[in-house]
Amino acid sequence: MASAAPTSPLRQILEEQLAQLSGEMERLFQEARERARGELAEQLNQAVRRIRQASTPEELLATLLDAACGFAGGAAVFRIDGEVARGERIRGVPEDIAKVFGDFEIPLASAAALAGAVESRDPVIAATTGPEVSGEMARLASRGAEDRASIFPLVVENQVPALLYAWGDVQGAALELFAQVASAAWIAPAPAPVELVTIAPAAPDPVPAAPESSGPEFSSEEERRHLRAQRFARVQVAEMRLNEAAAVHSGAAQKNLYAALRPRIDAARAAMRERFVEPRPGMPDYLHQELVRTLAHDEPELLGKDYPGPLV
Repeated sequence: MASAAPTSPLRQILEEQLAQLSGEMERLFQEARERARGELAEQLNQAVRRIRQASTPEELLATLLDAACGFAGGAAVFRIDGEVARGERIRGVPEDIAKVFGDFEIPLASAAALAGAVESRDPVIAATTGPEVSGEMARLASRGAEDRASIFPLVVENQVPALLYAWGDVQGAALELFAQVASAAWIAPAPAPVELVTIAPAAPDPVPAAPESSGPEFSSEEERRHLRAQRFARVQVAEMRLNEAAAVHSGAAQKNLYAALRPRIDAARAAMRERFVEPRPGMPDYLHQELVRTLAHDEPELLGKDYPGPLV
């Protein structure tokens, strides 16, 4: 049996050089990665520090927008005034648009994604189409049929006074962090001073009226359970609308949404039953309510004849 040919000196030299080159490339890669991590951490720290130092809501929103633009193609902030989202500031659009953005008023009823972020108090990712983000924002932020917008609510004492809206190459984790920091740093306007009044003489005691029933009252823990169930239902249906848009459209057109979305709906129903309905007898089927309200636009017949109906 012939023995293996000895390694030639030239081949040995080439192998040693290749090993050295590979080691050097690995070292340079590790250094570049650590340097990038350090730069990103410093950028995040500076943005968070500036947001926390803002002294008014206006300054806070302006600082939040500046920070967000470093992690997205474009961004805007809205103030929420009742059922209307009012434009505050915007970046990443032509200057003439930015100047008039403060006049924008978007009814939440005409922008399902904005309304969803306000109602659920959770981030929402939506297609930049008119029904989802309003016609105005669709024209401003959309660059194609597959464009997405990321919407982050500022949650202050269980209310949403503002929204951060971003599009393009959005780094969602960073923007969600900024929105959370801004929520914690939010400073509510000072209450109006109370005017002094003259106390009139006491009137005769009125005859007490019978108390009016305002429906069932929940304890704080019960209320939290109901809010979690409602949020779960909204998120499930919002994901169906976003991730199964074609099936939603065809199902509604054929008046059989359940057939078009059966795996998703069945999975959501099973989770709703296990997490909320069975552990808490009397819990309403908020998922059914959301399917009817949002997916079927208050037309239950669009769910189809095979839809099994509410869980309870």
